[in-house]
Amino acid sequence: MQTCVAPALDLRSGATATAARPHVGTAPYRGRVHVAAPLAAAPALASLAARAVPGVEEVDVAAGTVRRLVDLGAGPVPVTVTLTDAGATAAAGSPATPDPAHPPAGTVEVALRRLLARWFGLDDDLHDVHRALGGDPLLGPLLRTRPHLRVLGHPDGFEAAVQAVLTQQVSLRAGRTLGGRLAEAYGRCHPSGLRAYPTPEVVAAAEPVTLQAVLRVPHSRAGAVHAIAVACADGLVLAPGAAIADVRRSLLALRGVGPWTADVVALRALGDRDAYPSGDLVLRRALGVPHARDVAAAGLAWAGRRAWAATHLWASVGYAD
Repeated sequence: MQTCVAPALDLRSGATATAARPHVGTAPYRGRVHVAAPLAAAPALASLAARAVPGVEEVDVAAGTVRRLVDLGAGPVPVTVTLTDAGATAAAGSPATPDPAHPPAGTVEVALRRLLARWFGLDDDLHDVHRALGGDPLLGPLLRTRPHLRVLGHPDGFEAAVQAVLTQQVSLRAGRTLGGRLAEAYGRCHPSGLRAYPTPEVVAAAEPVTLQAVLRVPHSRAGAVHAIAVACADGLVLAPGAAIADVRRSLLALRGVGPWTADVVALRALGDRDAYPSGDLVLRRALGVPHARDVAAAGLAWAGRRAWAATHLWASVGYAD
């Protein structure tokens, strides 16, 4: 796969241990934020590594870092997040074309804090989760094994949705490969050396036949990717705060998008803490049941917090293919 080649950026400049003032030279968007919160870093990194799209997201499990481009309000910038059991630190680099108008003081830091909360669930109340689910005969032991496990989201709702489609009925490794093909064909290189995942507008403008040839997937799979891109380009918002029921109806109305995909999007992109993809094959394996209806039946006991149940069940069997 072709890679973007560019000089490395020093993400440490102009930052303090907690929050830095925006740099006022040629890199006005540089900043750094640390959020102290108990976090199960190892399973989070394992999950990220299993899903990272080549060229778009770089996960170094040994170093405890994940690096990708994120739009903090003025176009994509490289962000490196370091995860430890004590919390997360996000360091933002510079945009490819710096905005001559400096953002207000603290703008980048606020955006980084929101990113960490959205991506790693750092604002969630773990005590509430343990009070609600700790006595469950199945989930209780899992919570005690990983008491600081958090529900992972995603910085880019469109990417999360497309990757969900591309991972349908294939391994995580295969889904990553397909995402890499899409990014190489339609994404944009950044001076950081990273590649931006394609925007909905770019994918929507692609000819469906060409898109299928790029991805090398069945027509129905390529059609679902194109349909999601068109919907998002037309205004469908896949981000926390969106009306979950409305988004779900919109997704299910698209050809090739089924309940499993809609549930994964709700969990990863919308931050729905009751999202529960009962059709998930790994959840069947974790629960030791043969059918999706059995997974759904088990989830009745965890209503309201089923995303936590799914996350602990996934972690219990690991993220390898």
